[in-house]
Amino acid sequence: MISVLSDNPAGERHELPLSMVERMTLIMDSFGAPQTRLTLEEVAGRTNLPRSTTHRILEQLVRLRWLDRNGRDYGLGPRALGLGAKDVGQSALRAAAFPLLHALSVRTEMVVHLAVLDGTQVCYLDKFGGRAAVQVPSVVGGRVPAQHTAVGKSMLAWLSPEEIDDLYRGVLATRTTRGIGALPALHQELIRIRARSGLAFESGECFPGIACVGAAVRSPDGPIGGISLVSDTQAVLHRLAPLVANTAHVISEKLIGDAACKHPPRAKPVVMRDTPQTPVLGATLGRIVALGERGAWF
Repeated sequence: MISVLSDNPAGERHELPLSMVERMTLIMDSFGAPQTRLTLEEVAGRTNLPRSTTHRILEQLVRLRWLDRNGRDYGLGPRALGLGAKDVGQSALRAAAFPLLHALSVRTEMVVHLAVLDGTQVCYLDKFGGRAAVQVPSVVGGRVPAQHTAVGKSMLAWLSPEEIDDLYRGVLATRTTRGIGALPALHQELIRIRARSGLAFESGECFPGIACVGAAVRSPDGPIGGISLVSDTQAVLHRLAPLVANTAHVISEKLIGDAACKHPPRAKPVVMRDTPQTPVLGATLGRIVALGERGAWF
């Protein structure tokens, strides 16, 4: 250990680890859980490292994709979440989705997921919901079979039947008694999702007592991610489904423009209970609901 002066005005001294590896490890460990997001000041406080040192290492970790940065907040990046070389723009996806999914979670007071398709599995990139998120057993960075989740099925529905056949061979493993366990059943479910213009539902297929509605974030070439809203009953989710579809549409627009969504179906206005919200969140959700009224959703 070496003693160096910190960069605070009081000239407080900190004991710094000798090696850069130790300092980087301290910073990575400060995040605690995959969904943790911290500011520069919070990381410096948790690690007891000087602010300038912390900022320099944080930015290096962002460049190397161990962390990502959204505004003032840092979070675990693709490498830390196990995405590695399969990262095809997850950082851009998370950056585009972050404010909209946070707003969706605040507005509905429900848990919201952002995920990508990785073969026959989905990998959760982000999870919003505050205290409610603890009650939902999904984990940021975790993987579950795509056919058992609404977000996974919403992405699979944008693949061709031939692509589905190539992905799935033989019997499909199930997590619960309600899960899809055979390829013909999966094809039938994807046909129903396509008939709903990409909206997918599941109830108790992945986790008992958990229901979800999902929609894909997509480009003209196919799905590039997906979002889902979590509840304990499908009745609520059917009412909020257009809002989920609209949110996925706006994220797609932010990433690749209007080419993502051609020939959208008509959607009815969404009526939601009044909850406190900031002007920014209100404007964001107002735009999303307005899109639904104009029919601009998947």
